[in-house]
Amino acid sequence: MPKLKVLLLTNNDSDNVGDQIIEASVISLLKGVMLNLGLGTDQYTISSRAAGIISKKYMQTKDPALLADARKLISGSDLLIFGGAPLFNYAYQNFYLKTITTLELAEEYGVPVLFSSIGVEKYDVKNAKSQRLKKALQLPVVRQITTRDDLESVQRYTEETGIPVAHVADPAVFADLVFRKPKAGTPAAPEKRPAVAALVSHPSPSALLAAAKQAAPPHLKALVKQVRRGEIPSPRALFRPASPAAPTASSSPSPARPKAPAAAKPPKKSGRRIGLVVTRDAIFRDNGIDFTEEEQQELWLDIIERLSARGDDYKLFTTGHFSDEVFLDNLVRTRGVPAGKVSFTINSPEELIAQLSACDGVIAYRLHASITSFALSIPSVGLSWNFKVPYFYDSVGCGDRAIAPENWNAEHVLAQLDRAMREGVPKDHQELMGVYETLFEGVKGVVAPQSSRTPFTYKELAENLPPYGGTSHKQYKEKVRRKMRRSYDSYKKKDVALAATRETLAEEREQRAAEGESRAEDGRQAP
Repeated sequence: MPKLKVLLLTNNDSDNVGDQIIEASVISLLKGVMLNLGLGTDQYTISSRAAGIISKKYMQTKDPALLADARKLISGSDLLIFGGAPLFNYAYQNFYLKTITTLELAEEYGVPVLFSSIGVEKYDVKNAKSQRLKKALQLPVVRQITTRDDLESVQRYTEETGIPVAHVADPAVFADLVFRKPKAGTPAAPEKRPAVAALVSHPSPSALLAAAKQAAPPHLKALVKQVRRGEIPSPRALFRPASPAAPTASSSPSPARPKAPAAAKPPKKSGRRIGLVVTRDAIFRDNGIDFTEEEQQELWLDIIERLSARGDDYKLFTTGHFSDEVFLDNLVRTRGVPAGKVSFTINSPEELIAQLSACDGVIAYRLHASITSFALSIPSVGLSWNFKVPYFYDSVGCGDRAIAPENWNAEHVLAQLDRAMREGVPKDHQELMGVYETLFEGVKGVVAPQSSRTPFTYKELAENLPPYGGTSHKQYKEKVRRKMRRSYDSYKKKDVALAATRETLAEEREQRAAEGESRAEDGRQAP
């Protein structure tokens, strides 16, 4: 009997490690489904690829030859699953176009398609992009759509089709199970472990070079203890002076904040650490929020000041997106935040989970810092820059922990965090199981429609869910290489845009000068 070939499409190539946690969680849930259906690991394969298998160059040129790789992947699959990605996004991203083309190819080859716990942008009857997506979603190969946020929009997209739809939890709510330590006696994976596991254990430069040549297994609890003791600086921090760089003549530092009055004696340490997860400065403009980079800086500085005054420790970090790291780097360089209180780079799920696990509470802009904190039973509050943030908190019964922009001030944010830390993290396991149960029913409908098997209970799933195998040394290097390439591309685009702006301004100056000379000449010739 030939193996069942599943093509899984996620945002696994994203620098945002939250997307990588989603991928790992979906793969683990899929393996759980296969076990639940009685399929052994030798009876199926899961090929996980980036959701954007339709190349950017094809989207620009529409050259059919550029679809060859996507055709090969799709035609060689028995089932195509979109897992946890924002596949309907059309407002300022082009995900929807790639999704449409992928669906058209799946229809051509007769490959059934499931959408599991995807992100959805608002359905808009007047928007041509939204309507084009709706038409593609009505293709017969689409068998199921579940979303982690906007069910109403999914219902509008699929009205009159009969396609099963549902609102389910994000796959990352199972991160506590997916990233748990393997049971005793479980054979170690043959691949080398992540380079980061070796790096973080040896802070000296010479040890870093030695560690790069040999990898050590990433024991999560050991990492957490090292983070708590402050023994894990970022590689960049090792070569960075602790004090902020002096402003140059070309820089324009923000106004100095008034110093807090000196206390009679330092506050008693609470023993608590609060994680502060920042984001890129342009994300607010992209979502129609009037909130500048300087205002985000001021918010974090005020929160830090208040945390320090009451004896709480803190750690600033990101979920890995390069532009988020740019904001964090600028916060340290221009506003005097100690480098030792910052983790500058996050490149793998293990690193993000280690940082979150070392915290007693979390304040986050990035959604998957909140979702992963929830999975790890760490109280958090989310700063709502997008409708997806309150959707998540509402879905887990903690709607008050999503903080709207008008309440982005340190006093309110910390009050909400303190309340969350008092209340803890309530979990309705049956509610969380929706993402697994719908995935089970969707796969079963394609693979074994006559089967009488039923989905695992939460207890059964917790006992049988295969854990994440870890980020290999090769995978870690590829993640960093991809991130660096995108960083260079971003700088290049900015340089090109800046050069174009300068050229335009120069042309305008020349035009104004010419017009001025013409008027002056006319004045001289006037009687």
